[in-house]
Amino acid sequence: MYITITPQQLDATYAQSVSDYVAYLEKENEDKEPELQETFYDQYHDHVSSKEVIHEIDANTDKLKKTEPKFYSLTINPSQRELSAIGNSPEKLREYTREVMKDYAAAFFRDKAVTVDQIKYYAKIEHERTYSGKDKEVRENRPIRARILQLENQIRKVERGELTGSIKKMQREIRRLEEKYPHTLQGRPIEEGMKKPGNQMHVHIIVSRKDVTNTYSLSPGSRYRESEATLNGQTVKRGFRRDEFFEKAEKTFDRMFEYNRNYVEEYNARKTLAKDPLLYFAKLAHLPTSERALAMTLLSKAGVKVPIPNIPKSNVEVALKTIRQFQKGLEISRRAGSIEI
Repeated sequence: MYITITPQQLDATYAQSVSDYVAYLEKENEDKEPELQETFYDQYHDHVSSKEVIHEIDANTDKLKKTEPKFYSLTINPSQRELSAIGNSPEKLREYTREVMKDYAAAFFRDKAVTVDQIKYYAKIEHERTYSGKDKEVRENRPIRARILQLENQIRKVERGELTGSIKKMQREIRRLEEKYPHTLQGRPIEEGMKKPGNQMHVHIIVSRKDVTNTYSLSPGSRYRESEATLNGQTVKRGFRRDEFFEKAEKTFDRMFEYNRNYVEEYNARKTLAKDPLLYFAKLAHLPTSERALAMTLLSKAGVKVPIPNIPKSNVEVALKTIRQFQKGLEISRRAGSIEI
C-alpha cells in the first residue's frame, strides 16, 4: 500500500480553488454513460456532485492566506496483490477509504481527539494510470526513440537537399531499431502518456485544510510534526503523526481483508531501507524461504533490480555500492507511482 499526502501547490503559492483539480479527476468520466461513471463520495454518501465538492472545499477556507494550502490531496494506491485480495471491488475500496479517513483523523496530535466527523473530505476512485517519464519502461525506451527521431530528421533534411545520405539505409536502420525496443505494449513501444495495463484502481481524496466548522486548521503537512507549544500561557498539542497514520492505514487493510502482508510491502520496511539498508537486507535474508521468494518477486515486478541475496560480508564497499544501487532503483519506482509494492 502506497499512500501519499501532498498540498496542491502552484509555484510559490497554492491553488486558490479546487475547481481545476476536480476537473482533472473527472477526466475518466468523459464519454462514459452515467451509470459507468465514478462519482465523488464522502464518509456517509456514495454520490456527491463535482459542483458540491468545489463549493464545499472552496467555502471552507476562512482566514487562510494565499501562501497556505487550502486543501490537501491524499492518494491511496493499492498494489496488484492488494487489489486481488479485495476481488478488485470498488465497493470494498470505498469501504476501506472511509476506514482510512478515521485513521487520518486520529493521527492529529491535539489536546482533544479528532474524529472523522470533523474532517471535510471527498474521494474518487480512478481505474486508469498512464506511463510517465519516470517509469522504467519509458526511461529504457527513450534512447532508441531519440535515435529514431534523429534519423527521421536526417531523412527530411536529405529530402530537402540540406544533407546527403542514403534514405533507404536510414529507413532500414529505423526498422532495425524499432525491433530493439525493450518494452512494448500490444505491439507498440511504451511511451509517456500510454495507459498502463492491468487493474490500476486507486483513490484520490481531497481534504480541506479547515475542519467542518471552518474554524480549526488541520494540516497533515510535513512541517506540522507532533509537538507542543505555548499559546496564551498554556501548553497546547499540535501536529500530525504521519508514521502512525501510514502504519494504521496498512494494518486497517490487513484487518479488514485478512491480508497477509509481506515484509517488503510494509511501511516500516521502507523506512528501514532508507535509514539502515544493511538491517533491511539482513531482515530480507532471514525471512522464511517462501516469504523471501515472494519478496524478491514483488521487488522485481516493481522494476527494482534485486541484488544477489548473499552480499559478501568481506567486501563492505561492494556491499554498500550494491545497496545504494538497489535503493536508487526502489526510489525511482516509488516516485513513478508504482503500485506493485
